[in-house]
Amino acid sequence: MKKISIYGISLIALIILGCSKDISNKVSQEEVQKEPLTSTEINNIIRETLDKEGDFDWNKVDVFVLWSALQLGDNVLTIGYNDKPFSDLNSKSSDKTKQDILNQISELEEGTTKDARKGESILIAEGHELNFIDVYVSELNTLVELRNNPKIRYMEPSGYNYFSDEITKSDSGCDTSPQSINSGDYTMMEPNCEVSWTYEKHKISSAWSYSSGSGVTVGLIDTGVSSEQPLLGSSFNQGYSTGRTIQKFGVYVDSVWPWSTKTDGSADKCGHGTRMASTLAAPRNNLGYPAGVAYNCNLVAYRATGDVVLDGYHEQRGVSQALTELANMPSVKVISMSIGHIFTIGSISDAIKYAYSKGKMIVAAGGTSTTFTNWAGVIFPANMNETVAATGITDDSGYTECAVCHKGSKIDFTVIMQRSYNSDRTSVCLGFYANTRNYVGGSSVATSTTAGIAALIWGRYPTWTRDQVLDRMKKSASLYPNRSDDFGWGSINALTAVQ
Repeated sequence: MKKISIYGISLIALIILGCSKDISNKVSQEEVQKEPLTSTEINNIIRETLDKEGDFDWNKVDVFVLWSALQLGDNVLTIGYNDKPFSDLNSKSSDKTKQDILNQISELEEGTTKDARKGESILIAEGHELNFIDVYVSELNTLVELRNNPKIRYMEPSGYNYFSDEITKSDSGCDTSPQSINSGDYTMMEPNCEVSWTYEKHKISSAWSYSSGSGVTVGLIDTGVSSEQPLLGSSFNQGYSTGRTIQKFGVYVDSVWPWSTKTDGSADKCGHGTRMASTLAAPRNNLGYPAGVAYNCNLVAYRATGDVVLDGYHEQRGVSQALTELANMPSVKVISMSIGHIFTIGSISDAIKYAYSKGKMIVAAGGTSTTFTNWAGVIFPANMNETVAATGITDDSGYTECAVCHKGSKIDFTVIMQRSYNSDRTSVCLGFYANTRNYVGGSSVATSTTAGIAALIWGRYPTWTRDQVLDRMKKSASLYPNRSDDFGWGSINALTAVQ
């Protein structure tokens, strides 16, 4: 695929950035260039940092860069406060810190000519259990002062869109069209369901003799689940899948306005979430359609984003909220996230750490190349220590990443999900509409498959902790006791894992 070229930063921009590092607390707008950097200039800085360091942190950029991105992102600033992502519930010290920051911003922003809020509260949203707030900030001086506040962990322009000029529907993982499935890419199994060829590579159907994921609840954070696929709705308990539940929630706000709060429901409009739900939990049906890995698990599906690229304020906020709510559900053991971004998002990072503290296993996609991310390594949040990172490989004799899959030292497990001789023939799943099927590939299906295997293990050993389940996954993988620099522990043998 075509790589994104890196354009040089202009000499003027370099001078501005170099000088602005010495801006004092008393800096005035007249002392610096009034025009903010362009999105191209900001993106060049982000890309250059990613190339050199593997991640990008808004905390480490010059305050003028942060302010410029803020101007291009509806002036929405996310502030993480206190020394950790979350505090004891109803912590008075946490509430005081939050209010002190809000008071500080109000004083600094009072009377500014850019007050687009017109007297309304500068607080847009807050993390509730998490120590972050979203606020309206317009002035460079405000950012300078806030950076000197020892109670602030990070500041991010959460309304800034890195991919605003590059993203396309196909690149964002969305597709609702049904596909014709090659008969060689599935086998039939009782009672009358199709089993993807990829399952046999991991001995998943053999593992069903020991566990079907019964009693385990898996959380799915994605684009939702189709309301037009009955096997993920009214027929969720069908065939050999019985006595379980599917819950669907919608926390994504489909609006360009950060102050909007009305969600657009739980139903998938993209198609990606439906394919992940199918891979995870589609019933072992008697209707001749594909079954999921953990076909008897309970599923809690969140429509938290419009597509797989978390490059918008409402997508980031929706995912953070979904993580927090799933963290607070005692029944949820596994959270599957086949979504991400090329650099860290503070509010989502906070929520992942919160969910991790609650004992959840969070499985995340290592990254799927597109025309605008084919240069990136393992993406966020799969690059976090609190997540289990998965990527896809082909079925050849060695370890070869799939045509669009990322690899790297942060990968924990691989899933065989692509024919080595035909990149279009990947894992088989339910389609968006009733009586349809689809192929699904990339690190996305690797993630949902891995999450499904974790559910099978937990179903077999319901009293185990996350660490015990993860240890069994590692010891059942093809490369254990060695770990690959690119492919982690390798591919899990589900049969070995549940025995």
